[in-house]
Amino acid sequence: MPTSKASADTIDARLVRRLADILNETGLSEIEVERDGMKVRVAKTLSAPATVYAAQPAPAPVAAPAYAGEVVKSPMVGTVYLQPQPGAPPFARVGDTVSAGQTLLLVEAMKTMNPITAPKAGKIVEFLVADAQPVEFGEPLVVIG
Repeated sequence: MPTSKASADTIDARLVRRLADILNETGLSEIEVERDGMKVRVAKTLSAPATVYAAQPAPAPVAAPAYAGEVVKSPMVGTVYLQPQPGAPPFARVGDTVSAGQTLLLVEAMKTMNPITAPKAGKIVEFLVADAQPVEFGEPLVVIG
């Protein structure tokens, strides 16, 4: 993708290196972040080192689908786990009533398990992710009604 010299110079090389590290640590093939109207996408392929595409204006926001309830989003890039360990029952199921602060699932990032908790009391309407699924920052995970 062609970019202007001025816009390419404004990209923080440390950010690009950190994103590449996250790709290697999580096993993801690509990651994209948006900051101050600029989008940085780092992707890797099996035959070549990480490729960086950057410095294009961000597209206009697209309206998210309407959910009946509050959507809990991922606060980080990582892998979702719906139960505390393999073979254990899940933290919550669709239809369960949960209390504010109750763990709904885990997001593993850089070998650290991060509990994702219910922001409010309510009923689990829908899980929008599957167990062991990679997720991006801000990706919808669960709907609480």
